[in-house]
Amino acid sequence: MKRLFIDYNPYFVRAALAEDGELVEFGVEHVTARSHVGNIYRGKVENVLGGMKAAFVNIGLERNGFLYTGDGAEGERKLSPGDEVMCQVVKEQLGAKGARLTTDVTLPGYTLVLLPTGGFRGVSRKIENDAGRARLEKLVSSVCPQEMGFIVRSAAVKATDEQILREFDNLMAMWKRICDDYAKASPASVVFREAQLLERVIRDNYSEEVDKIVVNEAFLAERLSARMQKVEVEYYSGQRNIFRHFGLSAQIDKLADRKVVMDGGAYLVIDRTEALTVIDVNTGKFVGSKNLEDTVFRTNLAAASEVARQLRARNISGIVIVDFIDMQTEEHRRAVVDKLRDELRKDRLKTSAVSMTGLGLVELTRKRTQLSADTFMLDPCECCEGGFVVSATHLALKLRDEMTDFSLSGDYASIIARVHPCVMDRVFHYRVMAREAADIWKGKRVYLVPDASLPRDAYVIEGSNDKVLTLPAEARLVF
Repeated sequence: MKRLFIDYNPYFVRAALAEDGELVEFGVEHVTARSHVGNIYRGKVENVLGGMKAAFVNIGLERNGFLYTGDGAEGERKLSPGDEVMCQVVKEQLGAKGARLTTDVTLPGYTLVLLPTGGFRGVSRKIENDAGRARLEKLVSSVCPQEMGFIVRSAAVKATDEQILREFDNLMAMWKRICDDYAKASPASVVFREAQLLERVIRDNYSEEVDKIVVNEAFLAERLSARMQKVEVEYYSGQRNIFRHFGLSAQIDKLADRKVVMDGGAYLVIDRTEALTVIDVNTGKFVGSKNLEDTVFRTNLAAASEVARQLRARNISGIVIVDFIDMQTEEHRRAVVDKLRDELRKDRLKTSAVSMTGLGLVELTRKRTQLSADTFMLDPCECCEGGFVVSATHLALKLRDEMTDFSLSGDYASIIARVHPCVMDRVFHYRVMAREAADIWKGKRVYLVPDASLPRDAYVIEGSNDKVLTLPAEARLVF
């Protein structure tokens, strides 16, 4: 069973997709750090490099975006410094690299994607029935202007013709508003903002035939029930965090681990660099039952499945090198690569794998769109160069959940938590406890006290029924 869980508050949204209780995808977004992917801008060309067939375009972000001007739609137009161009972000800015841009605008909906600047027309490969594919393409072609294109999504199978055509009309109206806003916009400014995480995960995963959506806000459950009549929507009204209640918190925590232990004791080690991600496979405690070659083969087969799962769950993208344990027979090498490719087909993002080298290396490429999970879950280590630690933001969310469980375990008038200052700063910066403060902790006094002597991931939570509390001056009232 495939279920989508949404942990919502007005300042922070987390979404987790689980299949039979196992986490397969995870996303997080806060209102002060929204993604730029999908946004449309009135960009201003700052520089053109003919040798690279590239233009660097100012769209109002920290770094200029990169626009390829080779073969394709971008190549049909010669750009010069000072030119203005409508462009859309297709890859988030990362490190020292600016955002990747395109002039081939796409407007995704639930049942189809409108391509207002391109003439490609097609139907999702996940719709395998030829007659159904032909009918859907004919339906949308009957209303789509000749100069535009579209892609019918797999969710269209569950929609009526009227619903599909209504969404097409909505996307056309959206495109008209974008064109009108572009005409009035100043250079290097945003014209259209892509939907926030909440809308994106529902839109994208709805097409993946989710069986149930579970959300912790009543108004969202009501809204989704009205919109998605063929998908069960459940309102979770419990006081514990929704991820904790459904057993997902521990799985989410592991996304920050460098080491991933598999059944039997074998494990993966995942290291990222600016250019690529390296995944190393190790037998660990797994010793097998026959011989060394059989042990290595079984370890690599299990690792192939786990690598594919980690790519989805952590949203690892770009170039990935998997270092499998060396195997002696070509038959085993082919079987491991075939297993890996089979598992990668479950990924809704385009992922490809080449053959295995004699040293057991497999190169993968996975389409990069949104930032990876470790962008939110890891911070650069201040004590070493190149290392990472669990982010203060993720620790702030864990603190929130621990304080909630503590408050439910006893009847206290006041709750006091001593935490590392960096975690305390994130609590107030992103207001991660806003929902709990307005609901679960109503009528209580909840304080955070900074304590630099504590490790970043440690905290001490205490309860009190004293009417008068003696606290240090730097203590802050959460509610």
